[in-house]
Amino acid sequence: MSNNYFIKPMSMALEMLGRISSSEHVNRWKLREPALKLVYQGMRQSVRVGKFVQSRYVAPKSLKHDETLKKNILPKKDRFDLTLTREQQMVRDELLKFSKQVIRPISRDVDSGEVSSDFFSQVNELGLALSGVPEAIKGAGTIRSPISNVLMAEDLSYGDMSLAIAALAPLAFVNTMTEFGSRDQQARYLPPFTDENFFPASIALMEPEARFNANKLKTVAVPTNAGFRLNGIKCMVPLGMQSELMIVFADLLDHGPRGFILEKHYPGIHIEKEKNMGLSASGMSRIVLTDVEFPVAALLGEQEVHYSHQRMIDLARIGICGCALGTCQAVLDFVIKYANERIAFGEPISNRQAIAFMIADMAIELESMRMLTYRAASRAEQGLPFHRETYLAQLMCAQRAMQIGTDGVQILGGHGFVCEYPVELWYRQLRAVGILEGTFVV
Repeated sequence: MSNNYFIKPMSMALEMLGRISSSEHVNRWKLREPALKLVYQGMRQSVRVGKFVQSRYVAPKSLKHDETLKKNILPKKDRFDLTLTREQQMVRDELLKFSKQVIRPISRDVDSGEVSSDFFSQVNELGLALSGVPEAIKGAGTIRSPISNVLMAEDLSYGDMSLAIAALAPLAFVNTMTEFGSRDQQARYLPPFTDENFFPASIALMEPEARFNANKLKTVAVPTNAGFRLNGIKCMVPLGMQSELMIVFADLLDHGPRGFILEKHYPGIHIEKEKNMGLSASGMSRIVLTDVEFPVAALLGEQEVHYSHQRMIDLARIGICGCALGTCQAVLDFVIKYANERIAFGEPISNRQAIAFMIADMAIELESMRMLTYRAASRAEQGLPFHRETYLAQLMCAQRAMQIGTDGVQILGGHGFVCEYPVELWYRQLRAVGILEGTFVV
């Protein structure tokens, strides 16, 4: 795991807060609850950074080579360490607390309604997008860490996958920009994510095709005298209606798939909200692009960075796997508690072998999904080839996540069908794991 999840001052602050909360004197003087509140507030405030930018898309300067996010320098090996650092554990604890106290209580209401601006304000206080922005432009990022991003997706999805995708959509834009964007593009487009207000952005990869192939896009970009002209349709774009910026992937004539940075005000962009079986709170939208013209500088990476479309797809697939892990863990935890408390014929239904074996299978499959996903993320972070590992993780998650959701509904019986319990909501969300592409890039 990465030891540089956030900037060094934050690590020092967390170290101090951790010592305070774990001190034996805290227990002796019965100050445990105030100490935990101090840690909680410290986590929320430590990700805020200095001054806020005054202009959104006007960069004061281009980033130097050593001012962009660095690749994590780890010994290249086909193994990974599952031990979390103190900082990572505290971040995970914070996000899990946020999932349980903020996300899960509102998940049912937002499934059929709109997500309030208060929720996104709370998300912004967590500093998710800020953690991916280089320090040189007032961000909190130092190292690109796919592992840390997977953990964030897993922890937030434990509350609700739909809201997790909405919360992570700007980070997906930031990660794609820091991975493939040029230094000029990073300096121009990333400063808004350091603002005190939530800045919506997203990436658009999927297309409404029966057999969608992420490597063979129907959206087409054609070079013009002034730049490019874009035509096509994108679907299942999170926060599509709200996003001020988006990276749209299209087939560039004679160059294959490339990403293009579009601003919402460009003429020819029409956005409408989709109605899907699940993921309603993520704001999934359809974007119709009709003769959208934009300058050469909008080409992701320009000529400075070698763009790998397959790498982008693999990083996005790892992100979806992370979301599946959190939701499946929520299903498993819920059905274990339910099976132990539900009495039938004078005993808990967990005493029945059929139920016990089903829950055991769910746990085994979830651990298999987790190990494959972590391994793919670890190899990506080390700079090793990870396409094969990503494919295995995606295949496992697509198949077994849907089965875990189905088994969760089955264990609850009639209660699994009604909306009184959250399992039917998680079931509908897990059905999307097998079809989602390009939602969250780690």
